[in-house]
Amino acid sequence: MRNQTGMSRFVKISRGRIIGLMLILCVTLGALSAQTSDPPSRHEATKAKTYYGFDLNNYPGDDVIASLRKEFAFAGFWLNTPPGATANQWTGKRSVLENAGFGFLVLFNGRLDAELRKSADAAKVGKADAGAALEAARREGFPAGTVIFLDIEEGGRMLPEQKAYIYAWTDGVNAGGFRAGVYCSGIAATEGHGVTVITANDLREHAEGRAIVYWVANDGCPPSTGCKLTKEILAPGESGVGFADVWQFAQSPQRPEMTKRCKATYATDRNCYVPGANGLGKVALDLNTSTEADPSHGRIRPNDK
Repeated sequence: MRNQTGMSRFVKISRGRIIGLMLILCVTLGALSAQTSDPPSRHEATKAKTYYGFDLNNYPGDDVIASLRKEFAFAGFWLNTPPGATANQWTGKRSVLENAGFGFLVLFNGRLDAELRKSADAAKVGKADAGAALEAARREGFPAGTVIFLDIEEGGRMLPEQKAYIYAWTDGVNAGGFRAGVYCSGIAATEGHGVTVITANDLREHAEGRAIVYWVANDGCPPSTGCKLTKEILAPGESGVGFADVWQFAQSPQRPEMTKRCKATYATDRNCYVPGANGLGKVALDLNTSTEADPSHGRIRPNDK
């Protein structure tokens, strides 16, 4: 009888109310499904394909480029004289690397703070250096839109003259038809009284809406696994800087204070060499990861390898 009564009452419900009830039921079921489905795991959240790359100050030589390509998708490329070097050995090598299948991390060596302090106008220096970077990039044959990374060797909170220089440089590069990036520290520097600052965060917080691509350096173990290439490649966001586009996770020579937990992954001379790669034992590298095989978008011909 209760079923009959229920059915009799159901028949009397208007067609409009039936449709309304059905909509409510669908929404409720959707909400319940969303509430009960598990959030993506850390592994799933970083499943996007990630690539290994290398950078070093001196060109490794044409004879090892093919061997390096077996291990790495992209390579650093200096537009001016690298830190500590007396000349730029990368000049004229863009086509060699592209023909070998490499993507690029295009670099311009920036000024140290001591030099900027001597200048009367750090922003003017930044603008001039942006012009030099653009001229060098065009001369080497990099296409418009290529990301050029300003190499910032000093870490911690950037001083006023450093920020004036960096932002003038990024403005100049962006205005010149290329894209500005910065290579900077992703390590928390202690300022005292419990205060720490990460250079990448500091620059981003004061960028005032500027479009900047971030390549961060953090060789500390963890989050770095040291000088080794693993099947599961760490994503740049796992560097400790969530917005990083590229992560330099190992450096040559090894910094003992940062790499105590992964000391064994480096060679006895403290340098990072390609593990298991024949003929590359004398090429000391810095190791990087990126979610793009060509982080600077510096190739003229596409390459999906």
